[in-house]
Amino acid sequence: MELLVFLILFPLLVAGLISVIRNEKFRGAAVITGAVLAGMVSLIVLVSSMTDSALYYSMPVNFIGFLIFFGDLLISSYLVYVSLKSRQYLITGVTILQLVLIALAEFLALSDHIPIPDLFIDQFSGIMAAIIGVVGGLICIYALGYMREYHHYHPDKPDRRNRFFAILFLFLSGMFGVVFSNNLFWLFFFWEITTLCSYLLIRYPETTESVRNAFRALLFNLAGGACIPLAILAIQFSGHSRLLAINELVAAGPTLALVPAGLIAIAGLAKSAQFPFSSWLVGAMVAPTPVSALLHSSTMVKAGVYVIARFAPVFEGQIVGILIALIGGITFLAASGIAISQSNAKKVLAYSTIANLGLIVACCGVGTAEALWAAILLIIFHAIAKSLLFLSVGTVEHRIHSRDIEDMSGLVVRMPRITMMILIGISGMFLAPFGMLISKWASLHAFVESVPPYGILLVIIIAYGSGITAFFWAKWMGKLISVNGRKPDIESEVPKSEKIILYILSTLTIIVCFCFPVISWYLIEPWLATLYQPVTELLSLSNIEIMIMMLFLVLIMPFSLARFSHSAVPVPRYLCGIPETSTASYTGSTGVTRDVVLSNYYLEKVFGEERLSRLSVAAGVFLLVLLMNFLLIGGGL
Repeated sequence: MELLVFLILFPLLVAGLISVIRNEKFRGAAVITGAVLAGMVSLIVLVSSMTDSALYYSMPVNFIGFLIFFGDLLISSYLVYVSLKSRQYLITGVTILQLVLIALAEFLALSDHIPIPDLFIDQFSGIMAAIIGVVGGLICIYALGYMREYHHYHPDKPDRRNRFFAILFLFLSGMFGVVFSNNLFWLFFFWEITTLCSYLLIRYPETTESVRNAFRALLFNLAGGACIPLAILAIQFSGHSRLLAINELVAAGPTLALVPAGLIAIAGLAKSAQFPFSSWLVGAMVAPTPVSALLHSSTMVKAGVYVIARFAPVFEGQIVGILIALIGGITFLAASGIAISQSNAKKVLAYSTIANLGLIVACCGVGTAEALWAAILLIIFHAIAKSLLFLSVGTVEHRIHSRDIEDMSGLVVRMPRITMMILIGISGMFLAPFGMLISKWASLHAFVESVPPYGILLVIIIAYGSGITAFFWAKWMGKLISVNGRKPDIESEVPKSEKIILYILSTLTIIVCFCFPVISWYLIEPWLATLYQPVTELLSLSNIEIMIMMLFLVLIMPFSLARFSHSAVPVPRYLCGIPETSTASYTGSTGVTRDVVLSNYYLEKVFGEERLSRLSVAAGVFLLVLLMNFLLIGGGL
């Protein structure tokens, strides 16, 4: 229990310390020390979670429950203040509604108090803790150099880095609380901490756009979060207060747990930016790159898929699970399509994140052991590879002063090692034998076997979405390795601290790819065995051998680029017999001199953001209404 409490409270203490440190050197030392310790302890927790059963802990002091409610009150009071000040009255109303619901639930809990374990650790929460501690900690360290450059390039913005890093560590504390909480009251408290921190981080630039997008994220996440106290009240009114413990709620099965689990899943859909909630995550990209990496990879969105995955066994074979899976499937297909039409690298990453989260949600909605196995693998690989991509794009943006994919043409010559790491990250997202391909294969098999005829529809969605995914990743890779003349090497300008973090994340991506069978055998499958009886073999030895051979083939291209800038020989492009000049221009048949311009197709008329977003939001709203209708009417509330 001491390690769990440490991981929750230690980042909070670091946040308090950093908030009062003005000296940059001391602040950097505090950030590095805090991130390293949190990462190391999270790995110890991961190793200790490799047991046959979960470990549960009750806090010895009942007074902590009062502190939790007082914390809810403080967060709500602050949100009411900032929303009223900015005339965001809808947010004010949702915040007050949340507060009324949780206050009523706390009042009912006083008269019907049943002791339940407050904290727990099992293999799944151990995996999540390692993601938060290691990936989240690396992002915090990376942010030291990035934020220094950020304020160098934005001298007009007030330097509030001490507050920025304090919020990052508060965020980590809240996320540790989410994955270790067994008490639904505790889960809601830490859930709201992540909502508050995301709002503060998104509005950090304090531009009109960032403030607007921060309030949008706050509204959507508060609206989703209100479903958690609704779930608590549903449990209390049913007379089964023992189900306020997550382990008891999952064990109760769909008869008792379907309605509260479905309500909590809606909160997860909002937090993981599924349609119709997706716009908040796209808007979050206005924040500095470390914020995007933290929100999109290791923390904020992972809280959403984490709670849905927790209740996946409850959804197996249920109409609620099918609706959740369809929301995830439509999100995967639509967001992948929108990513094709984007040339902004961060927007491509944002929509690909939404798409991958949709695939995870679809697997969790199906709820079988095989589908849940695929979902957890997706969570692991996505957290590492996507954080690598976000941070790499941030580094490139500071060097070329653009995040447009078209401006990254020939980056392999200018920044060969950074390009190599971007390609490793992209490979980690969709190429064999990296987790995305393995997980998609498992999810397709699970869909066909488990939920006919809906499974066939999900297979079609995933098949088309996967093809679209390959398209937008491949055209980005093509831009990176295309060479348009000799350009100066600018990689030496990258701060050493940023390079180190990118090297570590690249190495982690490769290590996890080699070791995914071990992760499956010693972490994922033992956890699934506690939920499903029996669990058949999910990973055969022959598949592992094929995957390892393919891994070496996939790694040939990224590592062959390590010294590309020294060996690349630019050659003239073929222009149908017209000679290309040294200035990359040519004289056409009419005597007009034109520049040679090569660019990708973005197919805006087919995959335009506005068009697809409108259609997918409408589909998401329709499915969400059906889901709410079933839970509130069909469920007897």
